[in-house]
Amino acid sequence: MQTLRTIQEFRSARAALVGKVALVPTMGALHSGHVGLIEHAQELADHVVVSIFVNPTQFGPNEDLDVYPRDEEGDLAKCEAAGCALVFMPPASEIYVNGRTQPTYVDMTQLTDGLCGASRSGHFRGVTTVVTKLFNIVQPDVAVFGQKDYQQFAVLRQMALDLNMPVDVVSMPTVREADGLAMSSRNRNLQPQERGKALSLSRGLIAAWNAWKAGERDPAILQQLVRKTMSDAGVGVDYVTAVDPVSLQRLVESDTLPETALIAVAGFFGNVRLIDNLRLDEPLPDSMRDLT
Repeated sequence: MQTLRTIQEFRSARAALVGKVALVPTMGALHSGHVGLIEHAQELADHVVVSIFVNPTQFGPNEDLDVYPRDEEGDLAKCEAAGCALVFMPPASEIYVNGRTQPTYVDMTQLTDGLCGASRSGHFRGVTTVVTKLFNIVQPDVAVFGQKDYQQFAVLRQMALDLNMPVDVVSMPTVREADGLAMSSRNRNLQPQERGKALSLSRGLIAAWNAWKAGERDPAILQQLVRKTMSDAGVGVDYVTAVDPVSLQRLVESDTLPETALIAVAGFFGNVRLIDNLRLDEPLPDSMRDLT
């Protein structure tokens, strides 16, 4: 495995790879969910590239860029154990003109309007810009993302289609801890009491899934089940929203009952913000069945 820190040296190493290449973009602090993405990427390509870059342009001025978990030694050990060919780990000065900003950005409308896009101004502009850069630098045939960041996956998949990028953007189901908490690098920053409260995210989603299974289709009622579970646990609710899984348009009560639905949530646990989601019209994931 080679670890490259400049675009020039990465491109030189990339040129030596023969066959199909898969990219797993990450911000580091790798966990079992990331390892699962790498393992899936191994099945899709001849070589796997992992990028590790805490992207400053997707953080707002009052967000957690400075305290975002970093573990270079552990990350590289996980990548090597997983059989990665290349790890691209650039400094911010290698990616942006002055380490944080540049004159040119990639922006998207519609899919970025709600959910995290509504509460994190400029976040998705930073995501689409840095992933476009990574696609240009790595030249992957396929890129693999986790479904925990469902809106991010939907945005990047559409971006690749809209801009005619020759990259197949695929996703993997959310990987969870044994107690149901979705794996996230930010989980490392949770205090013990906050870690317990964070379980209200998956428990609220399961409550909505059970209600859907029992025939409930009113988005307001489904959302309220999740919101109450989070509020009762003392969680600061950012949003709880039922959306169409493809368009990400918010579902509202109407004469036409939705045939599909995804509920996405975000909550604050001290200074840590976590997200989660669940498709209500699909079977409950194996990782959540023991929690019902």
